[in-house]
Amino acid sequence: MLASFRPPSVQRTCRDRRDAPTGPRPAPRGAVAARCGTTATVSLPLRAARGPRDNPGRGPGLAPTPSHMSAFRATRWWAAAGGLALAVVDTILMVMLGVTFQMNGRNVSALVAVSFGSSLALLGYLVGYAAEARRRDRHATALIQAQLEALNTGRARLVQSEKLAALGQLATAIAHEVRNPLAVIRSAAQGLGETVPVDDAAAARACDFIVAEIDRLASVVSSLLDFARPLHLEARAVSVRDLFDRAALLAAGELAAKGARLARDESPALPAVLADPDLLSQVLLGLLANAAEAVPPGGEVMLAARVRDGAVELVVEDSGPGIPAELRARVFEPFFTTRPRGIGLGLAVARQVVEAHGGRIEAGERPGGGARLTVRLPPARDSAIAA
Repeated sequence: MLASFRPPSVQRTCRDRRDAPTGPRPAPRGAVAARCGTTATVSLPLRAARGPRDNPGRGPGLAPTPSHMSAFRATRWWAAAGGLALAVVDTILMVMLGVTFQMNGRNVSALVAVSFGSSLALLGYLVGYAAEARRRDRHATALIQAQLEALNTGRARLVQSEKLAALGQLATAIAHEVRNPLAVIRSAAQGLGETVPVDDAAAARACDFIVAEIDRLASVVSSLLDFARPLHLEARAVSVRDLFDRAALLAAGELAAKGARLARDESPALPAVLADPDLLSQVLLGLLANAAEAVPPGGEVMLAARVRDGAVELVVEDSGPGIPAELRARVFEPFFTTRPRGIGLGLAVARQVVEAHGGRIEAGERPGGGARLTVRLPPARDSAIAA
């Protein structure tokens, strides 16, 4: 079987003409023909793949590039030049020491020097070739490993997306079946509460409890619908300061109820982000609400923004107990929660929204203790809107 780097095609020539194809047959990407009497052309990517920063979720660009190939080829020639230089130095030393070579009474020092130089140059070339082969083997191993990791990541994402799609359909069906009965029960409970005698405090408390629990269930249903509903972004260049102002205003009530202080730390000139302001404000509001719930009375919540590695980072920190290291990778999974009354969809929806914007969200630890949630978003192109 012969392999060459050409466009993806496989041409097959068989001695048995009964099953010979009438023309070229396209082959799937990465397919290799391995049959008796087969001449195959195998296509491998030679261009550098985009790295994780340009294309989140894919493996690093380790495919051989022209610069890689030039570096590989240069190794053998530098080694050959080193061997030749060594031969020149040795020849100069022999001349300085007066060493000569005689054969049949004739001086063959020049011939010996040329032979010696060519031998060392050839030896250097071979050593460089061997070193180059080792480097290429290491590079190929790294490339295969990166492609396997990217493949495994892609498979995991595919399985996760299939699960989420099925889960979303189930959530939508349940939400539609539950929402209408909840509205009827709530109206009935409110009407019943209005007819309760003034002196019957226990009955009034029971009606208020029913209404409050129905409101909580309605919130759960809304979360299910938000999780299952496809996202439709209306993205535009948005100032980070405007996003922070809106989120802080919406979260003011929850922060005040806990007596928490909201501090802000923004760079003086941040690039705008290409985002849907409504959806991204809801993400920030959810993160601020979680922080307000986590901090002790009188605690502090920090809302910060900065530019790092070409991305705009929106950070929410709190002075609460923080997120254990072993749980940080799971907090964005649907229905994962450590709260007794939570359903675990808030951060899952936040991740959906952030990833739909081409960004990512991470959980970490605040210096000095507490939780840190970081939203990384690509900046809007050709924008320099102040923070």
